[in-house]
Amino acid sequence: MRLDKFLKVSRLIKRRTVANDACDAGRVTVNDRVAKASVKVSEGDVIEISFGNNNVKVQIEAIKDTTKKEDAKDMYKYI
Repeated sequence: MRLDKFLKVSRLIKRRTVANDACDAGRVTVNDRVAKASVKVSEGDVIEISFGNNNVKVQIEAIKDTTKKEDAKDMYKYI
């Protein structure tokens, strides 16, 4: 699955266009490498997102094409 789609489906970032912009600005890393929105992610990958002064670091637990809001948090775990 593409990184920008995963960020949207997992609700780490609310909109896919915002996820694209964050990737283009270099604020998203996958496995300690700056990642573009088109990077393919899989289970076990570590994603780090920089929001201003905050950093969010998560590990992918599951990949789903669609999910309910309540189940989105099961797609990753905070590190």
